[in-house]
Parts: sequence; structure tokens; C-alpha cells
Amino acid sequence: MPLSKQIELVFREIREEILSLSSGIVFVQIRNNTIGKFGIKHFPIESKSGMLQPVGRGLSESHLKMFKDMAVESLRHKKHWTHGEILFEFALIKGTLHASVQFESNYNMANLVMKRDSRNIKEIY
Repeated sequence: MPLSKQIELVFREIREEILSLSSGIVFVQIRNNTIGKFGIKHFPIESKSGMLQPVGRGLSESHLKMFKDMAVESLRHKKHWTHGEILFEFALIKGTLHASVQFESNYNMANLVMKRDSRNIKEIY
């Protein structure tokens, strides 16, 4: 399944939770271009003048659609890596959705060494 379709599934799964939030980070962990673990990091309450209060109103349906579309569109900037994490940060500020994306690519040294060793063995024989 393409990564874009997997992102759409993630947003469908977290829909109810994210609609109640005004800010946070949606994260997806990727291995072999497949999303394994995903979720939302957020602060459910804040302290103002020493008083704990729930964070304000959450995202609207239109905010959620814009955010999901931005997340899917951002995949065009993912190049040549298959393992890592993507963080989609969002904040509702004065009714306007602000969002950003952070890519983290992961590589495995053991795989690199094994590839190099297998090439050297082939060159010897």
C-alpha cells in the first residue's frame, strides 16, 4: 500500500482524538516504507496563572482536512529512505491552522556492512 494511503488511514484512525486538540504532533514510524507505530503527542492541559485548565477548542473538520492533505503532500519531499519517522506538528492560533513537517531518516550500519562484505566476497571469487 502506498505511504500516502497509509497516512490517510492514520488520520482516519486518530480523527476523534485530534478533533479535540488545538496543538500537538502526529508521528508515524516507518520501516520498509510501511507505517508501524503512530499516534499523537500533545499537552491536554496547561497552567495559566497557576491554574490547570483544559487547552482551548480543537480542530474543525476543515482544519483536519487541510492538515491531512498537507501531510500527504509532504511525502513528495521524502527521498531515498525507507526507515525513519515523520512528525507532523500542528497548532491552532487565533482560528488559523499552522503546521510543519519534520523527516527523520534511519539507516542500519549492519546492513551497510553486510552489503559491502558481500560485494568483496563476489570480487574475490
